Amino acid sequence: MKARAIQQGFTLIEIMVVVVILGILAAMVAPKILSRPDQAKVTVARSDIESVSQALELYRLDNGIYPTTDQGLDALAKKPTISPEPRNWNPEGYLKRAPLDPWGNAYIYLHPGNHGKYDLYSLGADGREGGEGLNADVTNWEES
Repeated sequence: MKARAIQQGFTLIEIMVVVVILGILAAMVAPKILSRPDQAKVTVARSDIESVSQALELYRLDNGIYPTTDQGLDALAKKPTISPEPRNWNPEGYLKRAPLDPWGNAYIYLHPGNHGKYDLYSLGADGREGGEGLNADVTNWEES
């Protein structure tokens, strides 16, 4: 008896079955992902606020105070030149630049804040205070 050669590779049918399965999965998953870009923007805004909050805490640890409202979030990227000037500002900065929210607007920063040591928030998709759903403000003082 002759030994059969070991078959290598995939047949056309096997490849087609895999392609069909992948197509079915993509058809089921893609609409769920693509229909949620606004929700993804809200998630990005929450993440940005958390990152900026951490940078603000580092700034306070180094300098003993938070940046003022007038100094704003730019104080995390460039050393403030208006009073009170930070006494131990990190020459590398705390952020590369003051971020914009996912809708292209600057985050609003107030110190002292109305809801704690500082207020940091985005006005949401509509760019106006308040709102509901995707137009709601994304803040550092309210849990999601």
